[in-house]
Amino acid sequence: MRITYVRAAGRAFGFCLALVCAFGIQLATAAGMDLPTALGQLPTASFEDKSVIIRGLALSHPKGSRELLQAMLDGHVAVRENDKKVFIVSDDPAGYALTDPLTDKSAGTGSADDFDTVGMNNHLRKALRAALAQFDLSSPDAAVRSAAVTEMLRSIDDTTAPILQGQLAHEQDSQVRRLIKEGLALADLDDSLPAPRRLAAIQALSGSLNPDVYNRLVSLADPASDADPAVRGAAAKAMTRIESWRSFYGAIETLFFGFSLGSVLVLAAIGLAITFGVMGVINMAHGELMMLGAYTVYVMQLILPGHPGTSTVIAVPAAFLISGGVGVLIERGVVRFLYGRPLETLLATFGISLILQQLARDVFTANNRPVESPTWMSGLWQINGALSITYNRLVIVLFTVVVFGALQMVLKRTRLGLEVRAVAQNRAMARAMGIRSQWVDAMTFGLGSGIAGVAGVALSQLTNVGPNLGQSYIVDSFMVVVFGGVGNLWGTMIGGMSLGIINKLLEPYAGAVLGKIIVLVALILFIQRRPRGIFPQKGRAAEA
Repeated sequence: MRITYVRAAGRAFGFCLALVCAFGIQLATAAGMDLPTALGQLPTASFEDKSVIIRGLALSHPKGSRELLQAMLDGHVAVRENDKKVFIVSDDPAGYALTDPLTDKSAGTGSADDFDTVGMNNHLRKALRAALAQFDLSSPDAAVRSAAVTEMLRSIDDTTAPILQGQLAHEQDSQVRRLIKEGLALADLDDSLPAPRRLAAIQALSGSLNPDVYNRLVSLADPASDADPAVRGAAAKAMTRIESWRSFYGAIETLFFGFSLGSVLVLAAIGLAITFGVMGVINMAHGELMMLGAYTVYVMQLILPGHPGTSTVIAVPAAFLISGGVGVLIERGVVRFLYGRPLETLLATFGISLILQQLARDVFTANNRPVESPTWMSGLWQINGALSITYNRLVIVLFTVVVFGALQMVLKRTRLGLEVRAVAQNRAMARAMGIRSQWVDAMTFGLGSGIAGVAGVALSQLTNVGPNLGQSYIVDSFMVVVFGGVGNLWGTMIGGMSLGIINKLLEPYAGAVLGKIIVLVALILFIQRRPRGIFPQKGRAAEA
């Protein structure tokens, strides 16, 4: 009987001790937790207790705790079996390289067999990410704070909500404040809360473009949901307003994609507009000159490895010189003997295009070559939840404007431009005034070819760099030149932008292939009515 009482008393004592320990952990969490206490409890803690420890460290922010939590998330925290001491570990030839979390100093090495990695599950990983986000709330960088708030909103609860409320009280950045308010209102949509509070939250979220907000409102507006009728009606009304804004921003995004496609078409066609308009030469090797510009970027990145931004910038003048030089050689070696014979010029330049393609295959092989984008062209600009713009396309739009402006300056403000315009309008009269038309022809062909090389630099950031790169754009280039008006740069700009926007507007309804066919048919009908394009060229090109 006495033994039975002793055993019962022992079980009761153990139960009470467990309750005290659990209560101690909860109490420590309520007031935060210091790092030594957390390290002492971590080896024997259950998943639930680990979650409590994580929250306690996030509340108190003791020195070294962020490094510990990050290591836990990465799976680099282990417990030594013989003394239950916790270390941050990393791979080492001896097994593990050890770091003491308390001092952040090396603690030697150890065999991996002597350590047990601290167990994780998805719930703990979610708690760790939220805890790390709490540390980032004190960052001076608004972008870091914004990312932290976004991460915390994914697991907002009774613990994180007061933290966000406290952050809202002293947050100065309007974007971060908006995110916090949005997250707190999203938390107020919980089914357990009273209807007036949920209605107020719906009102606050009625202008939000956050996808999580929209999805939550969809579920609330569902007639099959158990939500209050007033809540369902308010959710449906807010959802309708959000959908109208999403359609509006979707149209803006489509227009931007149209401008970006139009910029590519303008870059590809603007050099052709010069040679075709001034010299009347149908240059079928124009696409291969763009290909040379794209390969110039690849070669520059081989010469300057690890510096994609610098190599891309240097590739712009290099591509202009290389493609322009090849263009001058083509004009001096072939084209100048074929003036006035357009069919033979077309066949000759088509043969040159095949030669250049095969040369690229011999030098670089037939495989596509990798070109790394600079960091300032990577990623996207997230304007709001419904509108985002990729940096590479935005840069190319701006680059097209710069190239177009520079080319206009050359043609309007330089002696070369004056002579080019004179030869384009009346070759015989230009010769009579002492202009060397053969030199102008060579420089004009070189200028158009150089612009094609610059276009290839831009295309290398959007598509594969290979021997067939130019073939994808040569037909579109001729379409833009003919539509805008042969030899008219403003016509090329407006024509390229128009075709790009029309293509993108048709794609959602007709698809990419059928959309191009519709544009081509419409262009043919347009040319039947206006054979010289939107802005007809005057002078020799028009008379031909």
